[in-house]
Amino acid sequence: MTASRKDVEIDRARELALAAARVAEEPRGTDICVLDLREITPVFDYFVIATGSSRRQMHAMADEIEAVLKKEHRDRKRGAEGYEEGRWIVLDYGDVMVHLFDAEARGYWDIEHLWSDAKRVPVPAAGAASR
Repeated sequence: MTASRKDVEIDRARELALAAARVAEEPRGTDICVLDLREITPVFDYFVIATGSSRRQMHAMADEIEAVLKKEHRDRKRGAEGYEEGRWIVLDYGDVMVHLFDAEARGYWDIEHLWSDAKRVPVPAAGAASR
């Protein structure tokens, strides 16, 4: 039995979200979570949320996520916001949105609360299978 195109797209979106989450951990990103929004909105499949301790660290996370998703997953971001300000960086990968915050901005915007109906997706440790 073959998977439908939508199932393949969802699996790909989940794979991208988990890859972005694992990459965010590498430069010591904290409080990383992946929210599954598929049952809540048709606009996005997943949010990846992480906290950085400094503008430099958030830039490192954003740059590395972009490089890994481009090289290993052959996906390019469709847009980005907040890179220059460095308090909240958003990377748009279509079905996956990556939100990188400093601690103050994360508390202020509280995306997990806004999307509290979303299921949390466990993020396997680096080197573990993503499914």
